[in-house]
Amino acid sequence: MNIHEYQGKEILKSFGVAVQEGVVADTVEQAVEAAKKMKTDYNSDWVVIKAQIHAGGRGKGGGVKLAKNLDEVKEKATAILGMQLVTPQTGPEGKKVNKILVAQDVYYPGASETKEFYVSVLLNRASGRNIIMYSTEGGMDIEEVAEHTPHLIFKEEIDPKVGLQGFQARKIAFNLGLSGGAHKEMVKFVTALYKAYDSTDSAMFEINPVLKTSDDKIIAVDAKVDLDENALFRHPDYAAMRDKLEEDPTDVEASESNLNYVKLDGNVGCMVNGAGLAMATMDIIKIAGGEPANFLDVGGTANAQTVKAGFNIILKDPNVKAILINIFGGIVRCDRVAQGVIDAYKEIGDVPVPIICRLQGTNAVEAKQLIDDSGLKVYSAIALKDAADLVTKVLA
Repeated sequence: MNIHEYQGKEILKSFGVAVQEGVVADTVEQAVEAAKKMKTDYNSDWVVIKAQIHAGGRGKGGGVKLAKNLDEVKEKATAILGMQLVTPQTGPEGKKVNKILVAQDVYYPGASETKEFYVSVLLNRASGRNIIMYSTEGGMDIEEVAEHTPHLIFKEEIDPKVGLQGFQARKIAFNLGLSGGAHKEMVKFVTALYKAYDSTDSAMFEINPVLKTSDDKIIAVDAKVDLDENALFRHPDYAAMRDKLEEDPTDVEASESNLNYVKLDGNVGCMVNGAGLAMATMDIIKIAGGEPANFLDVGGTANAQTVKAGFNIILKDPNVKAILINIFGGIVRCDRVAQGVIDAYKEIGDVPVPIICRLQGTNAVEAKQLIDDSGLKVYSAIALKDAADLVTKVLA
């Protein structure tokens, strides 16, 4: 689950990670008051207005602006709030900005030059261990750095038996070219960051940039946090951070109905129970000459309500020309699923596309009889090949 920058910084602060302070606002008036608070609390004459959306590259799209006085705060907050922000990660449609973060200016002059770094913590799936990935080239596209100057990307792998060791944190600070107070601050920063990642069951923490200030403080200027949805039951306070406005409405509807849904670009909607069967179903659709329009797993206890929810979600896609329901009746009886299909069909009304219903397993024969006797525009099958032939027929 993705969260906003300001929420990520709240989590980081709770684990002792130093961050660029700020106040979130959803109106221009709140932004002005936030700027006044930055002046009072942190003596920050300038502030940064930062759009809060679930995407990177906000600065390139005009979603990050420096304001040098309250008039500029009002002007730039007005421009950013409500804008459709397009970045390399949003696609051409962009995302609407509903919130902004009014953050303190941390690039103030001092005894030494400021320096930006890149630091992230994530799982290395090849080794099954967490790694800290870091670079001296912060504040820019890390993908570009990895492609053109891979020698500037460092990785530190963490042994899960012992966790992050002190010598590893010191090695990271050394490789970033730090010394003196800045070196000590980076060691503290990395140690706290890894603790935050590990304790929150996160999938990724990415800080770009990590800033060495002119007085040798080390702080997180940005925070991109991806929480592991499978572990949110242990963190209800983090689950409450979910912003549904940032998600596709169809995805939200699917999750509220406990359906696993991924939209694809094809013309045959799929409704299946089980991920493995779903993959096989998509294969059979392609063999039949179609293209899967989605991945939709209704789980092992499909009933009229889940089938109806699945229908509603699939039918929102105008590209769908047919729907293939492929259910294996192991946990649930096929005749109950068939009755669920019939009930859902009648409740929805006229379904504008043909439906192929392949039910196999317990009471599969009885299920086929129910479908055949329903009088609805539903084609029934027991064998997967028969279902594939029906897909070919209805798409012809």
